[in-house]
Amino acid sequence: MASRTRRRGAAPGAPDGARRRRVPMRLLLPTLLLVALVTMLMLRGFVHSEILADHRIRPEAATGHVPEQILDGGPVIDTRSGRTGTIRVPDHRLVLTFDDGPDPTWTPKVLDVLKKHHAHAVFFVTGTMASRYPDLVARMVAEGHEVGLHTFNHPDLSYQSKRRIDWELSTNQLAISGAAGVRTSLFRPPYSSFADAMDDKSWPVTDYIGSRGYITVVNDTDSEDWQKPGVAEIIRRATPHGGKGAIVLMHDSGGDRHQTVQALDRFLPGLQAEGYRFQNLTEALGAPSALTPVTGLDAWKGKAWIFLVQASEKVTDVMVVCLAVVGSLVIGRFVLMLLLSGVHARRVRRRGFRWGPPVTEPVSVLVPAYNEAKCIENTVRSLMTSEHPIEVVVVDDGSTDGTARIVEAMGLPDVRVVRQLNAGKPAALNRGVANARYDLVVMMDGDTVFEPATVRELVQPFADPRVGAVAGNAKVGNKNSLIGAWQHIEYVMGFNLDRRMYDILRCMPTIPGAVGAFRRSALERVGGMSDDTLAEDTDITMALHRDGWRVVYAENARAWTEAPETVQQLWSQRYRWSYGTMQAIWKHRGALLERGPSGRFGRVGLPLVSLFMVVAPLLAPLIDVFLLYGVVFGPTQKTVVAWLGVLAIQAACAAYAFRLDRERMTHLLSLPLQQILYRQLMYVVLLQSWITALTGGRLRWQKLRRTGVVEAPSGSVAHPRPHGDRRPVA
Repeated sequence: MASRTRRRGAAPGAPDGARRRRVPMRLLLPTLLLVALVTMLMLRGFVHSEILADHRIRPEAATGHVPEQILDGGPVIDTRSGRTGTIRVPDHRLVLTFDDGPDPTWTPKVLDVLKKHHAHAVFFVTGTMASRYPDLVARMVAEGHEVGLHTFNHPDLSYQSKRRIDWELSTNQLAISGAAGVRTSLFRPPYSSFADAMDDKSWPVTDYIGSRGYITVVNDTDSEDWQKPGVAEIIRRATPHGGKGAIVLMHDSGGDRHQTVQALDRFLPGLQAEGYRFQNLTEALGAPSALTPVTGLDAWKGKAWIFLVQASEKVTDVMVVCLAVVGSLVIGRFVLMLLLSGVHARRVRRRGFRWGPPVTEPVSVLVPAYNEAKCIENTVRSLMTSEHPIEVVVVDDGSTDGTARIVEAMGLPDVRVVRQLNAGKPAALNRGVANARYDLVVMMDGDTVFEPATVRELVQPFADPRVGAVAGNAKVGNKNSLIGAWQHIEYVMGFNLDRRMYDILRCMPTIPGAVGAFRRSALERVGGMSDDTLAEDTDITMALHRDGWRVVYAENARAWTEAPETVQQLWSQRYRWSYGTMQAIWKHRGALLERGPSGRFGRVGLPLVSLFMVVAPLLAPLIDVFLLYGVVFGPTQKTVVAWLGVLAIQAACAAYAFRLDRERMTHLLSLPLQQILYRQLMYVVLLQSWITALTGGRLRWQKLRRTGVVEAPSGSVAHPRPHGDRRPVA
């Protein structure tokens, strides 16, 4: 998985234009994957549309345009090919009809009772339910029942356009075709009743549906089982009088149907004993079957539809599990951060806390620099105000913008410039260590400035001989822009609060490149900075843990760094970070099986880093995806409340982090927008890193463009050093 770091200069044979043309391509696969997941979720929401109770209340319409033969006729209405006629069911024939299904709980029970008593029926299924439970539709047809259309998602067609009616019919038919391989000519409109209830609102719909080749089936008796009036009452309402034939309305879906099932088990044998036969519609009428096989393209369309719906169900189930996982991880991380960061703050801030005797020995500060002309002067001048005796070693890594000349022209004491051909940051740092005069080495970036107390605070933990490295408090210096404010929140909440937690757990994953300190002996024991990964700071930190050293966090060792100011630069930086972190985890995976300090880090640190820095951020956008799902498909109010609850937890955690770091709370005003926009960008970056890792791709160093806007803290004054500490420039 590890990919060796390429040099930070332009790759040979890769002109800027070609590099720019490749940028959209790296977004393609993550974008397609995200679109596919959202599409599956939307499809699931679409076929899970709620079916309301099968009744409605609306103003009664006139009947002046409804033909008399319809109002006085039977429940089977045929308006095909310009006809206007009705048909009644012969005496002692009962056609049981069940609306709104199939339901995974009640439809099988209804089918079992019908099979037990050798009865056939007609099931008017909705497209949503047929798409979700195709096996039940196939069972209906296989056991001799007929199926009919009941629209796709149960709207009142009296209020719909012809285009919407056509869509409801065709999509409902598509679901039945895919589920059972048949096409039906039977239709029952939602919220229908008896033939004499037809009015000027519903009749035009019935007439139009006939022109589309469908027979409309209403009913003679209505069990009103949806009201759950009791088994005896359902039977009484369903039973026709005087031995007449009838079409009986019942339901196998839309709620608890246990009374319907119990009533059927008594209704069927009771009326069979009276000479009634329970048949499907065409059997009762002695007509050709209403079902015809579907072949060719229509059959494949139906199968494809069912496949997509079933896939959306499975994908969504997996997404729900992932959402539960990320929810647990997010909450678990917040709880750990709040508790352990509080413990850390109380420990290091208590009166009299010391790491040991004050560390006063001089320190070597290494500044690897590659084309840092805009920043390097501010960086070096900030070091000149240090309250701790230091030497500064600027390692110019083959810069082409005169970075080394700028430093040399400053003519500052205790500042040396070491030049090398462009070889990458790890090589520059190793060169700096080789040229350093002191045993304690501080490393910083060429776009970073230190406060006067930073170095002193950073090296005090070395009073404990078990400490091999110290992570400082990196802060965003250019936080006045929106993207800068978002990164400021991330640094304070996501990085520094994390470091407090990891310090207590003794598994700090990363010493920031902007501000960190090392024992030279610790670096030498682990082989120095490695270029095996793109995250050399994470790599070296993990190596130190495995060698038995403690890595701690110094909250007062503040450094101000220039964060990326454009989405493109932010993308490049975070892509390298996330991919480099994955490389480091993979490189040090052997710690999982080792003993001692290495094994402890492997079984505590690596899982935490993997969960909190790789898995959880990858799954975090599911919160927003399900927010969209809930807003569109409901329950909207509960969804919004839940999302606001998650945001409130994050805001509380962020506020606590800002309080610990003594930061102004005003920047948290952009937190909601950060959660909506910034997190999605980080998700796509991480997803791209996963794809690069899994496909064995390579990623080179990408130099970020700097502006030099971050300057040394105002009011900083150079403090005189003890006599004899100043050394000449090399």
